[in-house]
Amino acid sequence: MPLRDHFHPPVSKRSSWEGFHGQWPAMIVQHLIRVLPAGYVAEPRIHLGPFFEIDVTTFASTERVDTAEEERGGVATVPWTATQPMFEVEADWPDQYEYEVLVFDQERERRLVAAVELVSPANKDRAESRRAFVTKCAALLQKRVSVAIVDLVTARQFNLYADLLEWIGQQDPALGTDPPTIYAVSMRFQKPPTRSVFQSWPHTLVVGQPLPTLPLWLSHDFSVPLDLESSYEDTCRVLRIS
Repeated sequence: MPLRDHFHPPVSKRSSWEGFHGQWPAMIVQHLIRVLPAGYVAEPRIHLGPFFEIDVTTFASTERVDTAEEERGGVATVPWTATQPMFEVEADWPDQYEYEVLVFDQERERRLVAAVELVSPANKDRAESRRAFVTKCAALLQKRVSVAIVDLVTARQFNLYADLLEWIGQQDPALGTDPPTIYAVSMRFQKPPTRSVFQSWPHTLVVGQPLPTLPLWLSHDFSVPLDLESSYEDTCRVLRIS
């Protein structure tokens, strides 16, 4: 099914972007549950401070999970493998000044490994808002959290993925001189013994065309598919967006 334009008629007259933005993360979580291995859990709408939020997060747990019950009567599936990076450069991550206090619940032993960010109009309306969004994504990547950005906002002419590349002093030639307004990209930053590497899997989105499947990295050598098309269509179905 095609991608709709949620910011212009006729869709904008029948359904609000706020309602769609609130429902889609829950649908993404439902779809991720089907592909996440034991020991991982996805949650929607985790807030980081008063201004930032991660719309979908994936945590790794050291708690042992008994999957015997799940395996009985289960259906074998073909393992999903991510493609090679569509963009890769050596990158020295800029230093950041952070003043924070982190408190962890040791009873739950959770570690953040991946985040899916759904861009809102507010993320793109002012220079300081765009800078705050980019800084948040950069901080997550620097902590080895893989990040996927999904931007359906046709009402603002900015590309936050391009802004992030500029922040680390890089440029993706595939973006050209006029980066697309709507796009989806999966990213990760690795620091092996020999060199630091930024990798990304960018896709230009087109109204009327299906959404892509992105790799969501849970570790340096293991990813699961983030099927945007399926979760998007389920969200539209629930909200009766034709």
